[in-house]
Amino acid sequence: MKFRFVHAADLHLDTPFKGIGKVNPMIAEALRDASIAAFDNLIDLALQRQVAFVILAGDIYDGAERGVRAQMRFLAGLKRLDDAGIRSFIVHGNHDPVEAGWSAIREWPRLVTVFGHNDVQVETVAIDGADVATVHGISFAEREESENLALRFAGDRDAGLQIGVLHCNVGNDSDHAPYAPCTLDDLVNAGLDYWALGHIHKRSILRNGHPWIIYPGNTQGRSSKPSESGAKGAYVVEADGTSIQSVEFVPLDAIRFERVDVSVSGISDLPGMLDNLQERAAELHSQAGSRALIVDASITGSGPVHDDLSLDGALDETLQSLRDASGDYVPFLWWNQLHNETSPMLDLDKIRQRNDFASELLSLADDILEQEGSMTSLSNELLSDLPRRKLEAAGVMVPDVVSTALWRRATIHALELLLEERESDAP
Repeated sequence: MKFRFVHAADLHLDTPFKGIGKVNPMIAEALRDASIAAFDNLIDLALQRQVAFVILAGDIYDGAERGVRAQMRFLAGLKRLDDAGIRSFIVHGNHDPVEAGWSAIREWPRLVTVFGHNDVQVETVAIDGADVATVHGISFAEREESENLALRFAGDRDAGLQIGVLHCNVGNDSDHAPYAPCTLDDLVNAGLDYWALGHIHKRSILRNGHPWIIYPGNTQGRSSKPSESGAKGAYVVEADGTSIQSVEFVPLDAIRFERVDVSVSGISDLPGMLDNLQERAAELHSQAGSRALIVDASITGSGPVHDDLSLDGALDETLQSLRDASGDYVPFLWWNQLHNETSPMLDLDKIRQRNDFASELLSLADDILEQEGSMTSLSNELLSDLPRRKLEAAGVMVPDVVSTALWRRATIHALELLLEERESDAP
């Protein structure tokens, strides 16, 4: 018997967006509404596709301080599903563990199952009297769940399609905390047909069959980090009683974060760079459809624009110019940050031939780039010393890895500072 279900995770209802809130409270308020609007879109999707059930794989709320508005909207959405005869299966993750936080909801609709934290709970789904699926799930008891919960799951081949619901970190993804850590083999060996995972915000299909292992990502982006940018939503899964037939990603986000990279190489002045940025943003806004857009831009390359952007206050004023020029967009387009990664037009070959500290610095950087292991080791050491959470809360982007391009830009910047200092010290 064929049926459909929706797999979503990481709703983070009522996320406060503190970083953006300091710059523009109106945008922060719109984002808080967006997390709830994305959930409404999820419910609409389930009703439109006439699914048999909806799976929510953890982090329904952003923290223990669960807002009343978010809880009431969540309950209202589940009631809509219940009224349509659609079941809901929910686990709690590290942001909303069972034993933390206040809940205003004392009673759930009849077709809602909230999995407990003591052991894996098993629920059978029947259609017209026939068992078509078995859903296994377990919630986090506390935020910092260190147990490999995947090892508790075991499929039952006599009860239809076997689905596991788990909030976890597969393979120790460095962009997220290592809660409920497990390996791909742990999931494969559990005897299930589909793993409905949560916790990792960048959607990915880790395995496309025997079993399917999927992170749908979050339903609404939360920042301009790579894992938060681009379309956000859920998967609609087509299945029968024995196998998965197809999976389809459906965007649900109300506001979309995007990143653009513009090179100033070949651009003669700031107006030309602004035109380039505005054209890229207009394309993204058109592609986003009815969604508002929040854009971060990285400006790279070398040329005369580098000198313009290096003037005191130039970058902030450029950002404000972009915001002023985007005021007529409906829905809104908000320029969040500009990252100046440009470099002066240095003659590196000429610097390499010099017998001074600048040539030694460049030679050292070249050697590190040629030895991937050295760069990785040094990069990890540098990044581990950064107060990542505090910086990101303040709106400062922290890279997940130091890429070759980032390392080269850092080298150029160091050379620029060194040469500028020598010029200023010259008689």
